[in-house]
Amino acid sequence: MSSEAREELETPAAPAPRPADAAAARATRPPGGGGTVALLGSELLTLFRRRRTWAMLAALGLIPILIAVAIRISGGSSPGRGPAFLDQVAGNGLFVGVTAMTVAIPLFLPLTIGVVAGDSIAGEASHGTLRYLLIAPAGRIRLLVVKYLAAAAFCVAATLTVVIVGTLIGWALFPVGPVTLLSGATVGVGEALVRFLAIAAYVTVSLLGMSAIGLFLSTLTTVPVGAMAATAILAVVSQIMGALPQLEWLHPWLFTHYWLGFSDLMREPIVWDSFVDNAVLQGGYILVFGALAVGRFLTKDVLS
Repeated sequence: MSSEAREELETPAAPAPRPADAAAARATRPPGGGGTVALLGSELLTLFRRRRTWAMLAALGLIPILIAVAIRISGGSSPGRGPAFLDQVAGNGLFVGVTAMTVAIPLFLPLTIGVVAGDSIAGEASHGTLRYLLIAPAGRIRLLVVKYLAAAAFCVAATLTVVIVGTLIGWALFPVGPVTLLSGATVGVGEALVRFLAIAAYVTVSLLGMSAIGLFLSTLTTVPVGAMAATAILAVVSQIMGALPQLEWLHPWLFTHYWLGFSDLMREPIVWDSFVDNAVLQGGYILVFGALAVGRFLTKDVLS
């Protein structure tokens, strides 16, 4: 027998994989080869584990706190001055949340949403993790959907932060009682709280179109800051255009047009027209910019 044959016989064969090892390997893979639910759960955990996310939510929570403390120290606000509902805060602390929402919508909410939406794809590309997400395999369209849903979840968290913190600080610093609506009717505390949650839902819907714009811009670059800034700037530009009477014909098409229409939820009976019109408008932006994001991402070279 040759020396080569003797070595082959003496070399021990590699041990076959044990059933337990195979089961462990399967357990480490997302269901369905990277299923949407597993991918979304992982994305949400990543988003809400970031210090940046909690810092932005904390900054939003400071808005109602500052409003409440300022009014508490000054003793009230003159009617007709300042944001909507501000003059009602001293008499009823429940108005702190809705006042803070009015203050946060023009700038602070767009800034935070712009950061999350603009970072969605560009952030992965800048860190070099985008190609590995697609190798997983996540699938390009599936990844876009998950990124958008994560941005939408942050919209929910952001608006609820403003309303809930506002309600709590208002309850702590001011008297709380039945709420007088814009139509003159009075509702109890319980119904008022439900209406405030409806306002949070309204504002969340208002921000979904902007999130789609940010997602699309995020597919155009590997520099997250650029996509973040562009998204926030577009929100500001849209609001400026909405304030110009010369562009009145364009106003119904601007994604910021209905942002402050939640005051209709403070009437009796509730006027749902602005809610429906806002949802239809934001849905149009989601479809258009979602399609643009898909078209761009499907042809994007993630190895560049």
